[in-house]
Amino acid sequence: MITERHARRTARLLVSAAFVTSLGNNVQLISGALLVIRAEQTMMSVGWLFIAVAIPQAVLSPFFGRLADRVDRRALWIFSDVASTVTALALPLWLWLGHGGDAGPPVYLANLALAVLAALFFPVSSALIKERIPPERLRQFNAHYEMATQAGMLLSATVGGLAVQTVGAVPLLLVNAGTFVVSAVGVAAVGRREGTLSSAVGHGDGDAVRAQAGGTPTAVLGTPRSAPLPMGRLIVLFAQGSVVVTVFNALLPKFVLGDLHQGAGTFGVVDALGSFGFLLATAAYKVSGRRLGDLGTAVAGFLLCSVLFVFQPHFGVAGVLLLVPAGAFVFGQARIASRNLLMAEVGPDRAGRAFGVANGGGLAATVVVMLLAAQLTDRAGIAYGFAVTAVLSAVTTAVAAFGLSRARVGASHDPRRPRERHLADRGDADRGRGVRGVDHPAVADVEADVADA
Repeated sequence: MITERHARRTARLLVSAAFVTSLGNNVQLISGALLVIRAEQTMMSVGWLFIAVAIPQAVLSPFFGRLADRVDRRALWIFSDVASTVTALALPLWLWLGHGGDAGPPVYLANLALAVLAALFFPVSSALIKERIPPERLRQFNAHYEMATQAGMLLSATVGGLAVQTVGAVPLLLVNAGTFVVSAVGVAAVGRREGTLSSAVGHGDGDAVRAQAGGTPTAVLGTPRSAPLPMGRLIVLFAQGSVVVTVFNALLPKFVLGDLHQGAGTFGVVDALGSFGFLLATAAYKVSGRRLGDLGTAVAGFLLCSVLFVFQPHFGVAGVLLLVPAGAFVFGQARIASRNLLMAEVGPDRAGRAFGVANGGGLAATVVVMLLAAQLTDRAGIAYGFAVTAVLSAVTTAVAAFGLSRARVGASHDPRRPRERHLADRGDADRGRGVRGVDHPAVADVEADVADA
């Protein structure tokens, strides 16, 4: 059985590895965005850079998610980090060896390779978390994990911008490679899975199914506090948050450096304040998640973030310094809550697939929103880019929330289908159809809903 001490150590290692990997995956991309915006001064030029990185991830993430459900997840995470290290080192070595000609092709090739590896990392890391973190610790862990990854994304802009300005791009690439080494060492230190594993196929807040290694899970249902939620809508709610944060990372350098004519120092301060907002969100989630529940926290946070998004470009530097941390504060809570919802509902043997679909779908949507926001920004102004992103996020959140609330209320008000009976009926039906590889009736929902998503 996994001991409490081992669970805490595993959680610390995985959060640290996620932070440095997030920092490494984004520092090179953000640095490129800063260089592009200074050279061309258009949102579209930045947008194309993000789109080029998003497309391979959108295509490959669902496939890699399936792979994560079949292959050792710890080994895949380490492989992703080691391969990213080699890729990040290849570019500066190429430049230092004095190869002539246009440096553009190797730069784009390196970014493409890192994007492919990032497509592997996202579903693998989420699946490993589902596998190794006991269900009773998932809520707290997800709060720390989201804070670490989002803070890594924001800090990457600060680190990348200041490093490009002070030491140049080539030394930065070496630091980038070092972050992947740190992540690989941290995940390797987690160790192999031994003994009995406590996994969750939870529904709502606190229900769990504990799967014993090599055996059949035992349902620990008790008195249900919520009805099972449809997986497809949960994926949409979670994935649209990725769209918002990615488009924001493209809009922000255009606004601060291009429209406000500020330097890398101001840009770094804005990102640091955003990271501070995420830190506060992690602490505040302990209260909001308990009072509103994960669904209420996710919906309220994403909608409030959309409102702040609209106002962000209208108050100059002071507005950005105030509204970016405020947006990070509400967005961070929503992101943690939506991740908890998805992580609680998906079975451990389908976690890679669900998060692979979420990552791929989110990035595919990002390409569309990025193109639209970039066109509006260059033709009508930066305010329109922020506004269209906010409106699309709010509409998507509202539609997903309506479907989730309707499913929960409908199931909880049906006296003929109490939760325990519903799960038992689904199990009987699955066995009658000869479904293979399903350890729990609720797990069968994942495959169908993920396919629909």
